[in-house]
Amino acid sequence: MDAPTKAATLLKDHRESIDRLDAILVYTLAERFKHTQAVGRLKAEHDLPPSDPAREERQIERLERLAEEADLDPAFAKEFLTFIISEVIRHHEKLQK
Repeated sequence: MDAPTKAATLLKDHRESIDRLDAILVYTLAERFKHTQAVGRLKAEHDLPPSDPAREERQIERLERLAEEADLDPAFAKEFLTFIISEVIRHHEKLQK
């Protein structure tokens, strides 16, 4: 197999893996949001605040540690989880109304 053909095959394989991983990410996020919606409904039913800053900080610290273990930029992991948490809080606030 010549170099361009080999490169094209490798590129195709990497892209197929990326596509599978993207699907896993989407379905994992959907599952996570199903649980956070249940938490939001529970909080609304019991008049609990929509956010829990202490837990959120622990989760961010935990994700940063996991990112380091996985050789992923912890700053990226923190930014990603911060975005997700802000979306969860937004949903919880809507349920409080």
